[in-house]
Amino acid sequence: MTKAKKKMRWATAGRVLEQVAALPYRWSTAGALEILVMTSRQTHRVIIPKGWPMKNRKDWKSAQIEARQEVGVVGEVGRKRIGQYRYWKRLEAHFVLCKVSVFPLTVKRELDDWPERHERVHTWLTPEDAALLVDETDLGMLIIEFAKAQQDHRRRMSPDSDTDIEAGHSVE
Repeated sequence: MTKAKKKMRWATAGRVLEQVAALPYRWSTAGALEILVMTSRQTHRVIIPKGWPMKNRKDWKSAQIEARQEVGVVGEVGRKRIGQYRYWKRLEAHFVLCKVSVFPLTVKRELDDWPERHERVHTWLTPEDAALLVDETDLGMLIIEFAKAQQDHRRRMSPDSDTDIEAGHSVE
């Protein structure tokens, strides 16, 4: 049985299908966090790179590969998921519920050429704008929570911070 037929049988039996996604991000030269979003191929909704888990690969690695193929970015992927969201995937005859595990991807490089470059539009946005544009409320919340955690971490690690990192308290 092909992989597609197996997924279709699971979906029609009411099973939730699982996917993996990368949340590509970078820090601008001005020090602002930016999130990379793209359009889906068919409906042109704003999404993040995602796809089916790949056989014989860890989920985080599959997410990293999807980001390279769909939006042409390369970087360091976190091996621990930062959250999950659910969405209804449109198939030919019906919709199926998918649960997506999201892995952070620190973008180090953007490629000039990648497999789906002519099929999608992508752009860098503030986390707030990215969260507003995605349809899935849970994904929007995940983006905002991730951004807050990243900004808090960066603030704590900054040499200009008012926090004494070793003592763990504010310097007055």
